[in-house]
Amino acid sequence: MQLDLNAFKQQLALRKQLVDDLLQECLKEIDGYPPVIHEAMRYAVMNGGKRLRPILVLEGAALAGGNVQSAHHLACAVEMIHCYSLVHDDLPAMDDDELRRGKPTCHIVFGEANAILTGDALLTGAFEVMAAMAEKPGVVAARLLRVIREIAAAVGSRGMIGGQVIDLESEDQEIDYPTLQRLHSMKTGELFRASLKAGAILCGMAKPGIDALDAYAQSFGLAFQITDDILDVQGAEEIIGKPVGSDEKNLKTTYPSLFGLDRSLQLASDSVQACLDSLARFGTEADFLRQLALFTLQRES
Repeated sequence: MQLDLNAFKQQLALRKQLVDDLLQECLKEIDGYPPVIHEAMRYAVMNGGKRLRPILVLEGAALAGGNVQSAHHLACAVEMIHCYSLVHDDLPAMDDDELRRGKPTCHIVFGEANAILTGDALLTGAFEVMAAMAEKPGVVAARLLRVIREIAAAVGSRGMIGGQVIDLESEDQEIDYPTLQRLHSMKTGELFRASLKAGAILCGMAKPGIDALDAYAQSFGLAFQITDDILDVQGAEEIIGKPVGSDEKNLKTTYPSLFGLDRSLQLASDSVQACLDSLARFGTEADFLRQLALFTLQRES
């Protein structure tokens, strides 16, 4: 498959705009007193993210042949969880970053204590949003429960948080390839996997299809992380929205530091091919996912 970059960017922009609109409405639903925490939550969420995880939720729902609208709140919840992780990642005790997507990070604007609480509020708010879906027309409670468990496992101590712990423990030291793989599969890959599978599960996809999407998401997460590491070395700061070289500053082992740029690019390309292979059971309805995988090799942010 050839990637028509301009056409794909238009498709991606339309999906991103839909998610942005959904997030605006979703945040209104959980707005309230005190105002500062809800302002900080909106700041953390509505600051120009790529929205890949909620887009994957909606693509999984569409591939299952279900009512995609039934997954709208699920998509919002997943993005709230992702944004919580970024707020905490940027904290002085973690990566100590002052810019996120070209804007001051949450703790710079609202203070460190409020940033910690903002992350907490986004995480708990996400599960409130998901639980409330049980009252929505067309949502099967048993599927929703399975989805909530899937997402909770992906972002817990054996998933994203565990990966963040490994990341912190790995600073100031060289780590081997298996450790680097495990770090990123937990910290980044697990939420990609849960996002794509969650939409499909919610809309009733059978196990063989879910297994295929799981394989896609595993490979996609790896390709995404490798290209993220590459952008930290040679990306444009004004495009990626944060200082280039932050991984080196924090003495982190990355794919380029372990393998060099050329080998890292080949690993990313191999992962993209694995993405395409995993979608063999699907027809043209999965073309957006195919194009998304190819796009990782050309993305600039």
